[in-house]
Amino acid sequence: MVYCAHQSDNGCRNVSYQHIKTTQMNSEEQNLTDAQILRIKAEEHLKETTKKVGRPLMETDVKKLLHELQVHQIELEMQNEELRQAYETAETALKKYTMLYDFAPMGYFTLDGDGSICELNFTGAELLGDKRFALVNSNFKLFVSDKSKPLFNAFFSKVYTSLSKESCEVMLGDDNTPQCLVYMEGIVTGDDRKCLLAVLDITGYKKQNHPD
Repeated sequence: MVYCAHQSDNGCRNVSYQHIKTTQMNSEEQNLTDAQILRIKAEEHLKETTKKVGRPLMETDVKKLLHELQVHQIELEMQNEELRQAYETAETALKKYTMLYDFAPMGYFTLDGDGSICELNFTGAELLGDKRFALVNSNFKLFVSDKSKPLFNAFFSKVYTSLSKESCEVMLGDDNTPQCLVYMEGIVTGDDRKCLLAVLDITGYKKQNHPD
C-alpha cells in the first residue's frame, strides 16, 4: 500500500502508478536474459539520444554524409580514369617494344649460362633456320659451325667472367644447312645471370668487301 497523506489525489495516483510500473519492470527483468535486458536499455538510450539531438541536426548530418559520399565517388572516378590512362600508355609502350624486338633486323637472344635459348625474336629464328617456338630451350652452341665452336665458347665464357660487353665473329650452320657469317655482341645482366645476345648477319657485307 502507498501512503500520500500530504499530496493531492492526482499526485497520489502518479506515485502509485510509478511504483506499480517499477515493480512490473523489475519482475519482467527477472525473466529476461542479460542480453535482452541490455538491448532494452540500449533502445531506451537511443530513444533519449534521438529526442535530444532533434530532427534539424539529423538532417544536417545526412547532408554532410551525402556530400562526403559524393566527393569520395568523384575521387574514385578520377583515380579510375588515371589508372585507365596509365594502362593505355603502358599497353602502347608494350606494343611498340614488342614490335621493335620481334621484327628488328638483328637477331636477339636470351641465353642461360649453359647456352640454352630462353627467348629469341623472329630474325634470330631465321638465322638459325627454324621456327621460333621450336628453338626455345635449344642450345645455341648446336647452331655454331664446328670450325667456329672454339671461338664461340671462348667468347661465351669471357662474357660471364668479364661482366662487360664482348664481341666476336662466328659461322652459323653446318654441312646440312646454309652457313652464314655473323657478328655478335653479348653481355650478362640481371640477378638471373642471363646473357643478352645480339647477332647480325654480315655474310653479304664480307662478300662485297672481301670477294676472295
